[in-house]
Amino acid sequence: MAYDFSTIACTYDRLNRIMTFGLDRCWRKRAVKGLHGNVLDVACGTGDMMVELMKQGCSVTGVDISEEMLDIARLKVKGERLMLADVESLPFEDNTFDAVTCAFGVRNFVHLEQGLSEMLRVLKPGGTMVILELATPDSPIIRPFYNFYTKHIIPWLGSRIAGNREAYIYLPESIERFPKGDDFLKVILNSQFSILSCCQQRLTFGVCRLYIINKEVAVPGRPLCHINPKTVAKVRPFPGPHNT
Repeated sequence: MAYDFSTIACTYDRLNRIMTFGLDRCWRKRAVKGLHGNVLDVACGTGDMMVELMKQGCSVTGVDISEEMLDIARLKVKGERLMLADVESLPFEDNTFDAVTCAFGVRNFVHLEQGLSEMLRVLKPGGTMVILELATPDSPIIRPFYNFYTKHIIPWLGSRIAGNREAYIYLPESIERFPKGDDFLKVILNSQFSILSCCQQRLTFGVCRLYIINKEVAVPGRPLCHINPKTVAKVRPFPGPHNT
């Protein structure tokens, strides 16, 4: 079950900056590079990803299930469209957006497959889906320090700054449970939609993962083909600015 983030909305941005040492801003900038056109930001929270998309010249729509989070986002992205909506039932027509993004939100989806399918449904053929998500690092050297920080320091910070230790106990637990890397890409490839290409990048020793997925373009007279999830490691990366 997802955590109710409305209880920490007023301190959410401040704690993000402190917990990540400001790296969350760098990760978002990296994620939006090269995106353009009409973009949907899912689980937009307080609007930080939307701000970065607007700097790219994108027209942005943001959706979230927390009205408290949206209230803060409205102060940052005046003039952009913000909506209270559930990712599992997005109020948009098929093939609406040039790109769909989600920063640090997919691990909180109640039904992961349904949420990802909805994101792909509203994405235009040939469009790009970009997902940023926290992850446990693979390195046996980094992992002990990461575990101590996430399981002890972060809950303490949550208690001191947000007055809510439980929310920041949930954070590392949700990261630990969430599929990462190829396991996450396989979930996407198991959707009913055809994928042209997908790739991932490990950021900052792997504590953050950037996933870039391109939806297949329909060609008249040729049926769309699904990529076999078993061959996910062979899927060619998107040949764009993200693949660096």
